[in-house]
Amino acid sequence: MQITLHQVSKRYRYDWIFKGIDCCFQQAKHYALTGPNGSGKSTLMKVLSGHLSPSKGRLEFVSGEKIIATDEVYKQVSYAAPYIDLIEEFTLLETLQFHQKFKPLKQGMATDDLIELLAFPKAKNKEVRHFSSGMKQRLKLALAFCSDSSLLLLDEPTTNLDKQGVDWYLYLIEKYLGKRTAVVASNVEVDYGFCGEVFSILDYK
Repeated sequence: MQITLHQVSKRYRYDWIFKGIDCCFQQAKHYALTGPNGSGKSTLMKVLSGHLSPSKGRLEFVSGEKIIATDEVYKQVSYAAPYIDLIEEFTLLETLQFHQKFKPLKQGMATDDLIELLAFPKAKNKEVRHFSSGMKQRLKLALAFCSDSSLLLLDEPTTNLDKQGVDWYLYLIEKYLGKRTAVVASNVEVDYGFCGEVFSILDYK
């Protein structure tokens, strides 16, 4: 997935979050999106995902050589963020099965493989609302990394993870990132250490 932004700006009421972004997130490259808390990183991530429309400007999404309509972009996107909620009443197994109705797993992966990857052997039939914050974050990350998608968006991916969880996140990058385009919004270096490009949102204030 390649995303080109043409003079993209976003505001809420009278406050501009960012203005005049002209850039290209190129296919199969990895980008760190940096800036202080409250600077608009998450807002830009929502715009990149196609879930939020810019106030000015336009985005062009291309997969391979095919232009993707904005309302079809979600099919190509895997997105993990603290503000994306899981369905608390579902069990782990139900969550994985429900997710696959909308987005298949990477080729060769099955539900049991994902449960093994999560290392939650006793949580298969446990409702998500009873998971710890760290378990919920691992579940979000596993769903994002292991889905068949061409764009991976990660907003503060190590939120609520302990040292073991951070190591597990780094394993996901090594094992499952593949040739996808990736954008990581964070100010924590371990989150985006694999990224070759750094994009500061402060350049567009």
